[in-house]
Amino acid sequence: MAATLPEVVEELLREMAAAVRDGARIPDEHLSSLKFVFGSSAIQALDLVDRESVTLISSPSGRRVYQVLGSSGKTYTCLASCHYCSCPAFAFSVLRKGDSLLCKHLLAVYLSQVMRNCQQLSVSDKQLTELLLMEKTQEA
Repeated sequence: MAATLPEVVEELLREMAAAVRDGARIPDEHLSSLKFVFGSSAIQALDLVDRESVTLISSPSGRRVYQVLGSSGKTYTCLASCHYCSCPAFAFSVLRKGDSLLCKHLLAVYLSQVMRNCQQLSVSDKQLTELLLMEKTQEA
């Protein structure tokens, strides 16, 4: 079962996606709401999307992970299906302290989906497994 975001965030992302589908700009009130809910992370996430820092990596088996090139130059792996990011901010602010819903990298993933501004990379199942295992060993 996929994890869900709070309903207000889901609705905001749906409304933003509808605006993009209709060929319009994302309304200023939606951007203001985004900043209200996520604070400075919203601006940082939008910057990551503008810089095309989000890549969707998919494999033939249907597995999908996102990689986000952070502002520090480090690449973080995000799993949108369970709202996870490998960055330290996610571990501390989201998981440990619970004072944030998402980190800027995970928010950038959701915004890149909404804005249809995501790099795409197809790899074999073996390559995806190796990529995930390589990151795990780098974290240790």
